[in-house]
Parts: sequence; structure tokens; C-alpha cells
Amino acid sequence: MLTNTFFSHHHISPPNENVIVTDPWQPWWERYQPISYKLCSRSGNETEFRDVVTRCNNVGVRIYVDAVINHMCGANAGAGDHATCGSYFNAKTEDFPAVPYSGWDFNDGKCKSRSGDIENYHDISQVRDCRLVSLLDLALEKDYVRSKVAEYMNYLIDIGVAGFRIDAAKHMWPGDVKAILDKLKDLNTKWFSAGAKPFIYQEVIDLGGEPIKGSDYFGNGRVTEFKYGAKLGTVIRKWNGEKMAYLKNWGEGWGFVPSDRALVFVDNHDNQRGHGAGGASILTFWDPRLYKMAVGFMLAHPYGFTRVMSSFRWPRSFVNGRDINDWVGPPSNSDGSTKPVAINADTTCGNDWVCEHRWRQIKNMVIFRNVVDGQPFSNWWDNGSNQVAFGRGNKGFIVFNNDDWNMNVNVQTGLPAGTYCDVISGQKEDDRCTGKEVHVSGDGMANFQISNNAEDPFVAIHVNAKL
Repeated sequence: MLTNTFFSHHHISPPNENVIVTDPWQPWWERYQPISYKLCSRSGNETEFRDVVTRCNNVGVRIYVDAVINHMCGANAGAGDHATCGSYFNAKTEDFPAVPYSGWDFNDGKCKSRSGDIENYHDISQVRDCRLVSLLDLALEKDYVRSKVAEYMNYLIDIGVAGFRIDAAKHMWPGDVKAILDKLKDLNTKWFSAGAKPFIYQEVIDLGGEPIKGSDYFGNGRVTEFKYGAKLGTVIRKWNGEKMAYLKNWGEGWGFVPSDRALVFVDNHDNQRGHGAGGASILTFWDPRLYKMAVGFMLAHPYGFTRVMSSFRWPRSFVNGRDINDWVGPPSNSDGSTKPVAINADTTCGNDWVCEHRWRQIKNMVIFRNVVDGQPFSNWWDNGSNQVAFGRGNKGFIVFNNDDWNMNVNVQTGLPAGTYCDVISGQKEDDRCTGKEVHVSGDGMANFQISNNAEDPFVAIHVNAKL
């Protein structure tokens, strides 16, 4: 599915055994409730997982695994074998023989809150030693627990995995995370150079106002910058008097973590359905016109390590402003197995898979990012409102019109003279352009006309789309 594309990495849902929740019916979040580190989930079994990692690595697409290592299942998950590999467990007695973990391996004794759950996010010890929404909190200061987690992650590295998203990193002590990462092997030399280390990014929700900061985790790898999508959504929606002109110093100038520590995204699996962090400003595939602009801006801008979302549709149903179906899992067959991703004739996806990464505008902006890699942010222009443009050295240039009136401007692109194909309205195919053409003169100037009613009110050109 990702062959012959320009995506270098693919982040997958937790591949290990999880509890099967039946009320509500198999929600997406059941995959964040581990029962063991065996590799079977509704996405497939270990053989299928090995096959996908091998095939992706063979075409240069790297797999990052979502590692759920802070906790096991919820305290009220009961006892039995209602788990994706059929392993027995007992949540009440904290017995997970398939790992094995027992009551000794959890933080109940360390947690100081009355309920055993996190009650106060201003108490650092509570956030890291108590249960996140009743999920049984592993005692990661114990070497035995660290070793079992590292054993799981090393097993994945041996299979060929290239890195990990560390789920709920905020709820673990940075030193415990480091102790686990220090036990990890180098990547498999079948696909990676000797001594290559796994890529690590840690889920740390830091919107400001809490004692735990993303910077606490910089020593372990990158961190998720949740302020990025929250702020960009506010600007593109023009809420709170925000304007695209204010994006001139986007990045650290907006109070974000340093670019070389940031993992950035417009939306993720949590906040696209109102969970996690970011609130109502988050843009998603449900707002496609604004969403494509936001993703286009992200991919054109040099700040951070970018991640593109690939979603499934679910039957949204708002009651008093809240989506009561925010739990619904992926498109599934009646036996609970996940439906395959059907590919339509126009290369988009069917079966309720959204596949934003296949949308022409987003796919072409990923190519743009690869073409301009390493080039400086340059030639910023704005009209003081919501018409902005900027370049990436002498390799690429992008222009946005998010105002309520037409745009007709002559701006400096920094690009070599010639005729370029706009990769938003179309793309270069052989020697012709299926979209708008842009003429850059000998002095680097070009005219851009963008209607405020355009399907996609932005234009992007780069040196590999020169006719």
C-alpha cells in the first residue's frame, strides 16, 4: 500500500495482545490495553506482522511501532481469556501469566491518590505513579519490569522495526524510560547500517500550565508537540483573531519545543475524535479544505519531524456538542476482524478508510518536503492578513489564500526561471501539467492568482515539477 510512494516511515497501532472490550463494541482504544507482548491483534498475527515489516523494509518504508509500556489493561477488565491471542489474565489480582506480571509488578504501593487513579495533574508523582484512567500502572523502576518491556521491544527490533512511539510517556519517569531504551539493541543489519539506533518519539501532552514538560524527555528522543496542531488549527480557522500572517515566526517562536526534538502533526488518532489534547481547533479529514491547507503548510515548513495521519471514517453523532460515537473502532467484519483497505480506481481508498496520505494534495506535498529537505525557510511574504507565501531556498515555493477575497500578487520565489506545474491542482505527468502552470521569470518573480473560492486555495511548486 505504501510501495512507490514518498513516505519514508509508517507508524502502526500497537501490534501486541490487547483486551477485547464488548461494551462498547471493540472500541479503537482497546488496543491501548495490553494483556501480553505476544504479537496478535485485530490487525493480524505474528506471521502477518513479520510479513508486512519485511515487505515494507524491502521497499525502504520503515515501521514505527506504538509501544504501550506504561500500563496493562483497565482495573475493571475482569478475568478470563477475552484477549486477542486468547491469553488468560485477571485484572483484579493483577495477574498476567502470558508476560508474566503479578501484583508485585505494579505501582499500587507508590500511588498516593485516594482512588488509585490520577486525580491531580499538578502532582508529578501522581501523574507518573498512579493509574491513568484506571489502567493498571506498571512499576517501571523494577529491573524485572524494565527487562520484560525491553525484551518485547527488542523482539520487534529483531523483526525489523525501525523505531517506537512511546505511548503515555508523560505518565512514566524520564529515567525509567531511559533505563528501558538503554536496554534496546541496534537495528537489524539486514536493512539498517551497523550501529543504527531505533528512532524514538514520546507521547508527552504538554500544552503549558502543568509541571511536567516535554523538555523533561529530550534526553530520550523526540517528543510529540501537541501545541502545533492546536495552534495551526486556530490560525487556519481564523479563530481568536489569528491570521496566517502571524505564521512568519512559526516554530520555536510560538513557544514550541526545539525543531530537532519535535514530532509534529495536524491531528492524531486521539485528538481527531476529541480525545487527548488540542480541543475543538484541531483540523481533521472532516474539514477537508482547511485540513489540506494545514497539512500543506506543515509539510512545506522546515520545523519538526512531520507525521501525516491516515484515518478511518466512523458514524459521528453529536449530542450536546460531544460525539457519542468517538469510541467506534476501524471498519470491521461481523466477526470483529478489520476490513481490508480497498483501493479505488482513482487511487483513493474505499471501505471507509480515509487514506489522507493518498490524497493528491497531501501526497504531492510529501514529495515537496522530500525535494526541499535541508533548504532554508526563505522569501516570506504576507498581506498582513491571510494571504502568505514562502520558499525553501531555491528548491520550492508555496502560496496560500485563506482570505475572503481573490489574490493576485507578484512575489519573489527564489526559484530558477522556467515554467512549473502546481502540485496542488494537479501534477507533472511526463512533460505536461495536469494542473495550473506557474511562470517564474529570470529574476525569480512570479505571479500567483488564487480565488478564495478555489477547491484548494493554495499553490505549490518545486524544482522536480518544472516542465
